[in-house]
Amino acid sequence: MNSGRPPATWEAGQAGAVPSQPGTSAAPSLPPLSTPSGPPMAVAGPSTPVLAAPPPIPGDTQELPPELVAQGWRRLWSRRENRHYFWNHLTNQSLWDLPPLHGGRQQFDPVSDPLGIMGQPGHPGQGLKRRASEEFGGPVTKRIPIVHGPWDLEIPTNAVIFERPPITTPHPHPDIEIMRAQLTNKLRQTYQELCHSREGVDAPVGSFSRWLMERKVIDSGTDRLLPSLCYPEISMSMYREIMNDLPMKLVKPKFTGEARKQLSRYCEAAKKMIESRTASPESRKIVKWNVEDTFQWLRRTVGASFDDFQERLQHLKRQCQPQITEAAKQSVEAICLKVYNLSADYAKKIHEKHWELLKEHNITEIHTSLTVENPRKVWCFPIQYALPSPRLPQIEYLQDKETMMLRYKGEALKINTLYLQKLEQLYRYSCIEDRKLDSFLTRVWCMLKRYNTFWAATGGGETSATQATQAALPLTVLECLHKNFGVTFELFASPLNCYFRQYCSAFPDTDGYFGSRGMVLDFKPTHGSFEANPPFCEELMEACVTHFERLLSQTAEPLSFVVFFPEWRDPAPAALSQLEGSRWNRRQIALPAFEHHYRHGFQHVVSSGCGLYVPAAVVLAAPSYLRPSDPLDPLRPSPADSPERADSTMRSGNGTVVVWLQNDAGHARWAPTKERVDALADAFRPNKERQRDRQDLLSPGRRESGSAGEHAPPAAAPAAGAPGPAPAAAVSPPGPPAPGQTPSVPPAVSAAPPSTGQPRPDVVSA
Repeated sequence: MNSGRPPATWEAGQAGAVPSQPGTSAAPSLPPLSTPSGPPMAVAGPSTPVLAAPPPIPGDTQELPPELVAQGWRRLWSRRENRHYFWNHLTNQSLWDLPPLHGGRQQFDPVSDPLGIMGQPGHPGQGLKRRASEEFGGPVTKRIPIVHGPWDLEIPTNAVIFERPPITTPHPHPDIEIMRAQLTNKLRQTYQELCHSREGVDAPVGSFSRWLMERKVIDSGTDRLLPSLCYPEISMSMYREIMNDLPMKLVKPKFTGEARKQLSRYCEAAKKMIESRTASPESRKIVKWNVEDTFQWLRRTVGASFDDFQERLQHLKRQCQPQITEAAKQSVEAICLKVYNLSADYAKKIHEKHWELLKEHNITEIHTSLTVENPRKVWCFPIQYALPSPRLPQIEYLQDKETMMLRYKGEALKINTLYLQKLEQLYRYSCIEDRKLDSFLTRVWCMLKRYNTFWAATGGGETSATQATQAALPLTVLECLHKNFGVTFELFASPLNCYFRQYCSAFPDTDGYFGSRGMVLDFKPTHGSFEANPPFCEELMEACVTHFERLLSQTAEPLSFVVFFPEWRDPAPAALSQLEGSRWNRRQIALPAFEHHYRHGFQHVVSSGCGLYVPAAVVLAAPSYLRPSDPLDPLRPSPADSPERADSTMRSGNGTVVVWLQNDAGHARWAPTKERVDALADAFRPNKERQRDRQDLLSPGRRESGSAGEHAPPAAAPAAGAPGPAPAAAVSPPGPPAPGQTPSVPPAVSAAPPSTGQPRPDVVSA
């Protein structure tokens, strides 16, 4: 059961290898899938020489009349239906019955239909269509209505991938999402209770959500949210964040008196912990000596300044932290292991409950891996599902002015009407089998419930921290990236905050209906220009840099990644150091803190055109040991401050590093020249400052100033090999339809290649 549009083939010619865009007649569906008993082997694409003869057209012509053979008809065998069907390789039309012989007779009414273009599938003399494609670009193609907002869903993609099999993950169900939310919230509460009872501190803000992201980098379990099969089982991310808050959580005081009290409380907490834990005599001696020395300094020092107390606290922490870490190591590791084991147990319960529900609909689990035989290069297409969808329950809805309430079994979720219309447009593009939108609201509810569960959308500091994982680049930046660097794809987005209709997201099973191409670490393009703004998780950031470098080294076609990382320098994480030292680093700039902004993470639930109280989410999203010492105060942006009234923005409390990772072909096509880089830096600035600079530009004697610091990266090593011709794609017929179903090809929105400001080769059409 497919919910994405069938991919278009990547044709090879003497002038260069280019894929056929969706919407042309050379767009066969996926080739047959094989299910080996063991893990699938990597199969390279065909390597037909450029000057070789074209591949033969598949099909049997022995039992067909010569007239039908001359018209392009072939007889093929459907392995799924165990019957023959007929396919026209010229028009890409497929029928179950033998095509009729025209014999010179008119098959249309010359009075009502003189051109013969109004024939219906059920008209006498016509066979039953195997696919209701109605031919790409035909007059019966229904155009999808365009919804205007802070996005541009009409931009086609320039990303090319090898064909991939459908996912075997079952379709989401509202009852299962409710169960997953309950167990996840229970696990989150257990984590808080373990930290409070065993260590005497609250769970670090946002650490649970970062733990979910960090575990998913190495998790190979069955659940899309809860980790269940990870090695090592103890998360170093969670371990470091808990250790950083021992023996007590430190905050930046506002007054000198508060700094003195915090220093005194830290001394008492350190002494109490080292006495109550199993520690070596040497560790006890070091901690007690430093604590007594600090108490004596407090008693004899009069009139100490704010900085004196802060310096003394940092000195005491440097001396005592290694001893405290050694004493609390076993206890903290036990907390991390307990949380993981509970997560694996909950994921198993969800899996069993889900398949118990699906078996009631006669849906069986696929235990083998699906592979694509002889994968071809195609334009990237949404996630497809190997399993059929069960009958989904109905969702109650109530519209209240600009918002829509979706409710199922007492669970009410809110979304702005404008964003619901955006989801409908994405759904029409990607979910072809549900043309009547019978399951649309149910799938929207499942997607919202999944993200609300991840955000911990129940209020509190956890919500403020996790909402920054959904913060997106400003519209002006995305427009600039598309105009100057050919970007048409977001590698970290969701159906709620995406700007393009093609993107990667965290939950492919719920987001695939709305255009998601899967998780970023599973997405392997060979051509295209991409934007990457990952959440603030060190392990995920480091894995992404490694993934990008591997992709750049495996292709000689134009490939470019514009990466946005937070500028953490004290200490600098390994991901940032790896990114800046990459051999593919063509250029990088640094945007200062408080001088650029991002779009809010909850833009789909805030009222459009009104002021919004925005917490310091961008700063809080970082781990506590990487946050700046002075957190960002909450801001209240005005509607006039933002160029898009339907989009709330917030200033970033961290600096941002922008790095261009490109191979030689990508650098030649989307080079980060000074003019393009300056335009991007200017697009990041708040609207008022850009308007002020435009006014100053008209006045004489305007002083030149740089908006972003530039750093020259090390010389990049040349990419391996020059771009060569792509393997020839064999002409293959579309697959047979599902039993009792007549699948349809999505309406062609744009058959032209993406407009990136650079010359593109012509699209090969049939």
